[in-house]
Parts: sequence; structure tokens; C-alpha cells
Amino acid sequence: MDYRLTIKELPEELRPRERMLQVGPQALSNAELLAILIRTGSARETALDLAQKLLCRPNGLRYLVEASIEELSSIKGMGLAKAAQIKAAVELGRRLATSSSELRPCIRSPEDVIRLVMEEMRYLDREHFRAISLNTKNQVIAMDTVSVGSLNSSIVHPRELFKEAIRRSAAALVLVHNHPSGDPTPSQEDIDVTRRLAEAGQILGIKVLDHVIIGDGKYLSMKEKGLI
Repeated sequence: MDYRLTIKELPEELRPRERMLQVGPQALSNAELLAILIRTGSARETALDLAQKLLCRPNGLRYLVEASIEELSSIKGMGLAKAAQIKAAVELGRRLATSSSELRPCIRSPEDVIRLVMEEMRYLDREHFRAISLNTKNQVIAMDTVSVGSLNSSIVHPRELFKEAIRRSAAALVLVHNHPSGDPTPSQEDIDVTRRLAEAGQILGIKVLDHVIIGDGKYLSMKEKGLI
């Protein structure tokens, strides 16, 4: 049986946690940062070995975003506790990436929408349809998930969309949904549903300002394309 050094047996200057304390987190590799989250290895692998094994999977760091807790925990040497720690760190990073220095972000353009939702929605494996409620100053009041699944008129009903908007006294809405394929090009169903919802908004006095489709690092604004 091959003998492997544990992280505690490594020289102090090579241990990830000690290195972070000495030189700061920005100096550490992805594997070292991940090893700190994992904390402990197994009889056959150190936490650093396990981190490197995870990062060697297809998509590297992105795998940590896309994999479920169950999938991560099924990897030999992981388990539920380590998987939960990693997913918690990923979620904190996502929230930080989408946070704003303003208490209420203002939506003035599709780019403002992208800054708010891209880093979360680009990785979703199913279509999520969301409504961003705005006040009279176009500040974000709330963002509600209206449906999960393929976008069609039977799932996205005006009643469900505008129920929360009315309750929140929203002045306007921006609609957002993702395409798991990564291509934000709208389907005819996307266009038809959007126009139907915009017409309902006119009747209710809650204007649908735009419908932004999220791809993988790409987006399409139906307003900019003249589709709404």
C-alpha cells in the first residue's frame, strides 16, 4: 500500500489554510481554495487530492455550480457534509456576484437586468420564468418565479404573473426567462406568450417593459428587437 502524506504532514508553507493566512486567498490555486472548504480527506486521499479530482471533471469549476448536492456527495471521499459546504460557498459567491451597492437596484436597460440575474440563471438546467416588479422610479421591488418548465401559454398565465405584481403595487414589470441550451434566440411560443402578457398588462395598468432571455453568457432583449 502506497503511503501518502496528509495535509498536516506537509510543510507549513504548502498547507492551503496556512498559505492563505500568510499570503492571502487571492494567491491560492482553485484546488487549494476548494481543499479549505472540503477540510478533510480520506485514508487514501488528502483534501487537496479530492479538490484536484473534482476540478478535473468536465467543465472544471463550473461543475461545482451545475452539480447537485446529491451528485457531489456520491463522489468517493465526499459525502453530504462536504457537498453541502461546497454548494453553500457557490451560492454565497452567486449572491455576491448579483448583489448591488444600491438597496434597490434600478432597471434602466437590459444590461441592468443582466447584472441582476445572469450569473444565476445562465446555469439553470430548466427554463425558469421570472417577473421583476418595479416601482414608479423603475427600482426593483421584488423578483418572483412564476413558472419552471418550458415556456408556454398554459404555464405562464396572466393571472399568475400579475397576482404578485398587483399585491406589491408594482408600476411595471420586466420579464426574464432562461434557455438551458445557452442560445437566447426566442421561439415563436416565447414571442406569443410575451405579447399576450403585455396586452394583459396594458389592461391592468402595469406595463411590461421588456422580456429578456438569458443564454450562457448571452442575452436577448425582446424590446430591443422590436418583439414587444
